[in-house]
Amino acid sequence: MEREQAQVIALQALAWLVGNEELCPVFLGATGGSADDLREKASDAAFQAAVLEFITMDDAWVIAFCDSVDLKYDQPLRARYALPGAESVHWT
Repeated sequence: MEREQAQVIALQALAWLVGNEELCPVFLGATGGSADDLREKASDAAFQAAVLEFITMDDAWVIAFCDSVDLKYDQPLRARYALPGAESVHWT
């Protein structure tokens, strides 16, 4: 996936997250961020990666997000891998 496409998906994920009254506070609590940070860092690729990293922690969140924007369920994780920081993921 191209980085630009990944960033579009990440921004869609951020919009979905902000609109989720139950999940957004969990994200803010996990990151130590504020509502102002969501606006200020929205264009930062590393922040976008963090949003996707958070959403892909739970299959139910992935499904809800993807269904809301008509994406295939593998797209958020593919987008995550196209953004900074994914090269440091080690599963072993």
